[in-house]
Amino acid sequence: MSSTRLEHNTDATRYEIYLDDTLAGYADYAERVEGDKKIRDIQHTLTFPEFRGRGVAAQVVEFALNDARAQGFSIIPTCWYVEKYIAANPEYADLVG
Repeated sequence: MSSTRLEHNTDATRYEIYLDDTLAGYADYAERVEGDKKIRDIQHTLTFPEFRGRGVAAQVVEFALNDARAQGFSIIPTCWYVEKYIAANPEYADLVG
């Protein structure tokens, strides 16, 4: 049984997912403030080839969206996968702004 760990690597401005302590994928973002609005533009999601087909991208994107909500950020889904994930999970649509 493999272990899964999700982390917010603020120094690298990305969310990371580890399977058995090996980096399996990540979602990186750019962060900015416009007036009183905090925005995270999720620009790229990557799953390393050996971990594809295991739901890695979905897990890291869900983690990123939940963290953004908890921290008061709105999301710009520049990454096509994030846009697709939000379309399939409308409970996150309110974050897009």
